[in-house]
Amino acid sequence: MEAGASVRAVKSRRVLCGEEIRPAVVLIKDGKIEKILPGVEQQQEQEQGALSSSEVLDVGDRVVMPGVVDCHVHVNEPGRTSWEGYWTATRAAAAGGITTIVDMPLNSIPPTTTVGNLQEKLRAAGGQCYIDTAFWGGVIPGNHMELRPMVQAGVAGFKCFLIHSGVDEFPHVTYDDLHTAMKQLQGTDSVLLFHAEREIEQPLGETGDPCEYSTFLSSRPDIMETEAIRMVTQLCLQYQVRCHIVHLSSAEPLQLIRAARQAGAPLTVETTHHYLSLASEHIPTGATQFKCCPPIRDTANQELLWSALRDGDIDMVVSDHSPCTPELKRLDSGDFTQAWGGISSLQFGLPLFWSSACQRGFSLVDTVKLLCQRTARLCRLDNQKGSLRPGYDADLVIWDPDKEFEVKEGDIHHKNKLTPYLGRVVRGEVFGTVVRGRLVYLQGAFSPEPLGKHLLLSSTCPHASL
Repeated sequence: MEAGASVRAVKSRRVLCGEEIRPAVVLIKDGKIEKILPGVEQQQEQEQGALSSSEVLDVGDRVVMPGVVDCHVHVNEPGRTSWEGYWTATRAAAAGGITTIVDMPLNSIPPTTTVGNLQEKLRAAGGQCYIDTAFWGGVIPGNHMELRPMVQAGVAGFKCFLIHSGVDEFPHVTYDDLHTAMKQLQGTDSVLLFHAEREIEQPLGETGDPCEYSTFLSSRPDIMETEAIRMVTQLCLQYQVRCHIVHLSSAEPLQLIRAARQAGAPLTVETTHHYLSLASEHIPTGATQFKCCPPIRDTANQELLWSALRDGDIDMVVSDHSPCTPELKRLDSGDFTQAWGGISSLQFGLPLFWSSACQRGFSLVDTVKLLCQRTARLCRLDNQKGSLRPGYDADLVIWDPDKEFEVKEGDIHHKNKLTPYLGRVVRGEVFGTVVRGRLVYLQGAFSPEPLGKHLLLSSTCPHASL
């Protein structure tokens, strides 16, 4: 079987069925999962009797599970296609076992802050996506009357910043802007995503060497996240609009998050692969490929994030793939204070997570919950994505969780190859990726043409709480 082929059945001795892994055959019809047959010796079943061998993908002992849903990706098209674009981003995602991404409203030009700008983004993405793609809208000062029309147009929800976003065309909101936006979103079942950092007054003193990561880290202390999340939890409780904290890096606000949820706030939280995989004390001098906002913190903080994942205080893990050109990373000077803040990791999210998670006692079932089911639920795609169930889209990742490999530049499909993971050995190699029954990726090869579609959501789409 070759990339691009239609798959009628996937057979493996390790299929993730509900809460267990067992031999099974996943039958596919019209791009949907038709049924899952227990055992791999069921070839005489009537359902399989009509299938030709060319339609059955036998993957042996490789794990078959739902395709990853990465709900935090910056594709940057249109407007900044030298940074990334739909063609390269979705190929990289497919190579990493991701079957759905949700594209952030920035750093494209124009940003997705009006219905007209959404339509422009859809045109730019047309015919370029190898996997399915949904879209976040954005909340900025003065666009509150666009929010309900964007919900009707099919955005998955909205993103806002409480601090400078890094690009001038997506300004951060004020407290008054948030009250106005919350009123617009009440009753829509949409969700408002927060980049949860707030500016604080810092004492004057030595600025430090800009080439040392510690200098940058000290400029974005934990309290910036804590104070932002304090404000978000208050708004969430007041308006009862679904709120979501993106890329939590600090463990310090976790107590605030727990208290808000206990008080009835419809609040969810994500963290990222880089906060779970990288530690500040190991970042070399001048290695600006490690810069992101909020910053990577120390190992002790990292372990608290893992504990929060285990305890359910953090709901999901995403990439926050935020690439740029090498020039913007200021590699020549190694100046962390001037470099663009963003990490490229889309293709390697699944192995990055599994490499650390399996050592901490997390299971494949946990992996599906954190990378597939809850991310799909956040953006109201959980009635079709994120689970192996009859009637759901036949989105599968086929991978070997025991196989290690080194991240090499020649294997990276992102447009710009700069990533802090170059040379890192990770565990969990993706063999193949199936989107709605079509094999979009297989052992380094892609389907001859893009097979993904745009996912525009109904404003009345039902949502199950996390």
